[in-house]
Amino acid sequence: MPLQNRVTPTGEIVATPHRGLFTGNRGIIHDPATRTLLRKRWSSQAWLVCLCDFRGRRREVMATQSWTELFFLDEATALAGGHRPCFFCRRDDANRFRAAWQQGNAVSGVRAADIDRVLHRERLDHGRKRLHPLTVPVADPPDGTMVQAGEESLLIVAGRSRPWSFAGYGDPRDDVTAVCLLTPPSTLRALQAGYRPVLHPSA
Repeated sequence: MPLQNRVTPTGEIVATPHRGLFTGNRGIIHDPATRTLLRKRWSSQAWLVCLCDFRGRRREVMATQSWTELFFLDEATALAGGHRPCFFCRRDDANRFRAAWQQGNAVSGVRAADIDRVLHRERLDHGRKRLHPLTVPVADPPDGTMVQAGEESLLIVAGRSRPWSFAGYGDPRDDVTAVCLLTPPSTLRALQAGYRPVLHPSA
């Protein structure tokens, strides 16, 4: 049976056989004896996007009292859920993200913890995913932005919307109009400033 450790663009953690391109964590949120999630869905404001393969290290998933391994289809999915690149295993990407985040949000000298505090406000509303208004036409956000239309999550690429699934993205659609923003606004501004997340090949 698959473990409950796959993250959707809305930040939910569910069980599915699909793994995706990235792992990551929100601190320790599982019981290693049963390899099941606790009731809480984070124990740290640092929600990270990490490499699945780093220096040949191998971990048995959810087997120890260490960080809880979560998995994402791609980086756009992780960013939409409120995560950001890890400064340990993805230092170059994390530095690029911080530079774009600072430029897009008109700030300087920020630390990872500063970004985490802003993202924590933007990703949650009374413990649930915070949706944000999209103030531009759905075709305008930069590649890698994710939006929600009804119950459907969609990725914006080249001005068109691609439906998200655990297996990948569907065919592009041009009929999507009424949407909310899943990607946190400060991360959206980082994308507008030039950060390019890694997308699943189906995109």
